[in-house]
Amino acid sequence: MQQDAHEFLNFLINHINEIILAERNQSTLKLQKTDGTKEGVTCNGTLPQSQNSDPTWVHEIFQGTLTSETRCLNCETVSSKDEHFFDLQVDVDQNTSITHCLKCFSDTETLCNDNKFKCDNCSSYQEAQKRMRVKKLPLILALHLKRFKYMEQYNRHIKVSHRVVFPLELRLFNTSDDAVNPDRLYDLVAVVVHCGSGPNRGHYISIVKSHGFWLLFDDDMVDKIDASAIEDFY
Repeated sequence: MQQDAHEFLNFLINHINEIILAERNQSTLKLQKTDGTKEGVTCNGTLPQSQNSDPTWVHEIFQGTLTSETRCLNCETVSSKDEHFFDLQVDVDQNTSITHCLKCFSDTETLCNDNKFKCDNCSSYQEAQKRMRVKKLPLILALHLKRFKYMEQYNRHIKVSHRVVFPLELRLFNTSDDAVNPDRLYDLVAVVVHCGSGPNRGHYISIVKSHGFWLLFDDDMVDKIDASAIEDFY
């Protein structure tokens, strides 16, 4: 497969975060060396994991939190597990919208048969219902439409080319009951689009909002476009 824009985004965000943590590490070690203290430094000269895992501005801007809620159908006990994300990955269906994609992302899933849930309260595997909710909304929300899908009957990846209606403003509705600022309204500021019939060919273009104008970047070509034309690209 050609280089994927989503993979590059993850690489870039993680790499920037690693640089910030490395610089923070060096600054702290220099400060401790200057004042003669060694508290909080490990034997190999690095900061403890707790200090290295302190949030950076990357987390403050891009990181959100998902909570997985699982309800045992035997004892009705609800258990929750949180996980952080830098982007929300949603499946693409035919004749759909981004709102529908997000709804499907948070649809209740029944865990049964060979996929039963191990309930701590029952001390056994039980049928359960599971759903995903957004607990912490990031300042900047990155949505990944999963257009590259592995098809077992073809033994290869294919591109899902269904059109997805995408609004210029978006409010997430699939938030948890304890979500902070659940009514946050997001304005569309950029779209990265794969042009091509499959994952092994084509290239990417980007559409970016800058100073109230929409700009189309296609290799070394930059054109100004109307907001109404954005939907033509996805």
